Amino acid sequence: MNTSSGYADPTAGTEKCFAEVLADVVCVEQVSVDSHFFDDLGANSLLMAQFCARVRKRDDLPSVSMKDIYRNPTIRSLATALADAAPTPALAAPPPPAEMAPPGSTPRFVLCGVAQFLIFVGYAILAGYVTALGYEWVSDGSGVLDVYVRALVFGGGGFIGMCLFPIGAKWILIGRWKPREFPVWGLTYLRFWTVKALTHANPMIFFVGNPVYVLYLRALGARIGKNVTILSRTFPVCTDLLTIGADTVIRKEAYFLCYRAHAGRIQTGRVTIGRDVFIGEKTVLDIDTAMGDGAQLGHTSALQSGQSVPDGQRWHGSPAVRTELDYVRVAPARCGTLRRAGYALASVLQVIVLYVPLALGGSYMLLVQYPALERVLVPGHLAITSQGVYLDALVLSFTLYFGFLILGLGTLYTVPRLLNKLIKPDKVYPLYGLHYSVHRMIARMTNVKFYKWLFGDSSYIVHFLQFLGYDLCKVEQTGSNFGTEVQHESPYLTTIGSGTMVADGLSLMNAEFSSTSFRVSRTAVGANNFVGNNISYPPGGRTGENCLLATKVMIPLDGEIREGVGLLGSPCFEIPRSVERDHRFDSMRTGDELRRNLTSKNRYNIRSMIIWLSLRWLSFFVITLAGLAAIDLYAPVGHVAIGLFFVISLAFTTFYFAMLERIIAFRPLRPRLVSIYDPYFWWHERLWKVPSEVFNVFNGTPFKNLVWRFMGLRLGRRVLDDGCTITERSLAAVGDDAVLNPGSKIQCHSQEDGTFKSDYSTVGAGCTLGVNSHVHYGVTMGEGAVLAADAFLMKGEEVPAYARWEGNPAAETRDAHYQPEARMRPGQGQRHGRPAGLARKPRQPRRRPGPRRTAPWRR
Repeated sequence: MNTSSGYADPTAGTEKCFAEVLADVVCVEQVSVDSHFFDDLGANSLLMAQFCARVRKRDDLPSVSMKDIYRNPTIRSLATALADAAPTPALAAPPPPAEMAPPGSTPRFVLCGVAQFLIFVGYAILAGYVTALGYEWVSDGSGVLDVYVRALVFGGGGFIGMCLFPIGAKWILIGRWKPREFPVWGLTYLRFWTVKALTHANPMIFFVGNPVYVLYLRALGARIGKNVTILSRTFPVCTDLLTIGADTVIRKEAYFLCYRAHAGRIQTGRVTIGRDVFIGEKTVLDIDTAMGDGAQLGHTSALQSGQSVPDGQRWHGSPAVRTELDYVRVAPARCGTLRRAGYALASVLQVIVLYVPLALGGSYMLLVQYPALERVLVPGHLAITSQGVYLDALVLSFTLYFGFLILGLGTLYTVPRLLNKLIKPDKVYPLYGLHYSVHRMIARMTNVKFYKWLFGDSSYIVHFLQFLGYDLCKVEQTGSNFGTEVQHESPYLTTIGSGTMVADGLSLMNAEFSSTSFRVSRTAVGANNFVGNNISYPPGGRTGENCLLATKVMIPLDGEIREGVGLLGSPCFEIPRSVERDHRFDSMRTGDELRRNLTSKNRYNIRSMIIWLSLRWLSFFVITLAGLAAIDLYAPVGHVAIGLFFVISLAFTTFYFAMLERIIAFRPLRPRLVSIYDPYFWWHERLWKVPSEVFNVFNGTPFKNLVWRFMGLRLGRRVLDDGCTITERSLAAVGDDAVLNPGSKIQCHSQEDGTFKSDYSTVGAGCTLGVNSHVHYGVTMGEGAVLAADAFLMKGEEVPAYARWEGNPAAETRDAHYQPEARMRPGQGQRHGRPAGLARKPRQPRRRPGPRRTAPWRR
């Protein structure tokens, strides 16, 4: 602790109280009101979060957030800045309490799960029946040409049927979506979940970024104008509530779901987007939001319920505020209706005429030509009982698994490089042409998750990214230069400075779009940076060398180049680059000690890679064997065998990978503060390679809760997990009737430079995590608390019971943009009574939302 600046006594009551609380937090006798929290007192964000929590518990002090701490890093400046916010006993008004979820019904929860299971089994048997009929018909063909024609007819018909089936199911089960609320786990929720599951499983999801996808949304009831480009794969479930005007662009990873889960209910609401609107990457439009004609919403931003962007205005931040920054930086090009229609037709024909028949015909030829399958297909002979089939399944799975692994690497190195010669940097191209197809093909091929999962969190990810085309300058190897989740739009236009470390979730935005054009440009991250989780980095980002880019930070596109500082929040503001605690392991990252540590870590990571490759191949072998068994049982059992194969494969894969985490972890995780060269961290890294994406099929069902519990998560009853990611299961706890929205994340660790930190995080009973919200480590959310959409709850924060927090970084809000009870009918949501021990809150006056202008749209 630096005390050379001397001691200054507090001169006001607020200063004195702040000083007393802070002295107790940092464990000193007294604190000077002019001492810098981080530079002089040696505090860190975790300690200051504890200071904020203690201040909030005192009625005689104004509420303090972490943003206030960073902007006013002394007692004196903090007290001065908050002087106007100090409460008075007569005028103090508590923030509107968040709505507590009524206690759920366990029988209804169980019955809903049973119904969902039966729906899945029925769909699997139907798919198996259609597959079996198609195979029989294709197999009756004589010659290659006849087989191709039959595969074309059956594959094309099956593809069209799979696209039309969810549309028909939506109109039969739902009709038109309307703004309303309904409790989870009931019959209405079951219909909602069925439609959501079918639309997510639709092959049309692969046409995102294509005019065909817009037609699909229109068929589901969305009102979408001409020349709209949607690049986001997050599907808007309640499509009748979505309005998008002509010439609008929506970038990837934007959420506009038209529903959200809140306090034990599903709430549906309108999302209205006008003409000529731009919506950036990693954005959230909550229900009951609107954007006027010509409006813009920048990257890493959010509109909370009730917010509306007027015509022609540009907003950014979370929650969004007005800005003068222009996010559309690409000149328009000629891209008419005929060009779009031709591109859409060519895409559909390519799938029906080329991809589907080749896949079906290739599968048929494999079934006919492979000896093991030929023996299985002999009628009346149960060949699955012979040892030869097991050996053949072993050889087949090994050949396919490692063959595709090696072949894929060769393809990644050659094909995208050849295609890239057709794209010139900084040149404007029209959408939906040859160059657009080439750009999207490069992005898809070079973003294969398997290889990043394999090489990530090790020294070998650096070589793989250079293999793809990244310019990594002079590499300073740390063994953890990149995580397992990094994506780009062009690896050949990506530069990462020397000495920079990147956590998971970095999206490098090499492409810029307008409603008619696009261009690819170089995206460069400076040297000696640390890039946190879940960040989109655009071309022209105004950050230089030696920066800390905190989790979910908005990268600035204007102003001076930031160097030697940390950036936090959306919009971002400056924080210290690092604190004393993060430098305690610096000696392990230099000289001979670094070489020894790096050698040990590399050996451990190689073992981890071999283990996980082997375990994944073993699961593939079992699935292959199950497939042979299904084929063998087809003659006596019929098409049911194929349907059961789908069900058993999913059940086995889920149990297998959940069990592997328990076996590899073999004990619950514990909070740690260690170097990245500590063997504990290497062991912790190994657990991140568990492929959690296989569990997403259970989103919105009780089975997701069973999976989490089996993997070590302390989970309450009747929790609704609609798409949450939990990185450290045994360090997290979630209470009864909690609601976890799509894209939400509970991350019980952080890694800054060479230091790894982890701690427990607790989400209390009845809490709600909003869409795309992020909970960090060491966090406690009280009973019934709400974290709004796109909010970032920083490490160490304590959220009081029934409070509503929003923003990036999150802070308690007194202005509720949206009141759930305004939608409720009298008595709705109270049929199950009030939770035991829950004091009755004073009824808040209902706030009717003001009139919002509906932007016009054009077909």
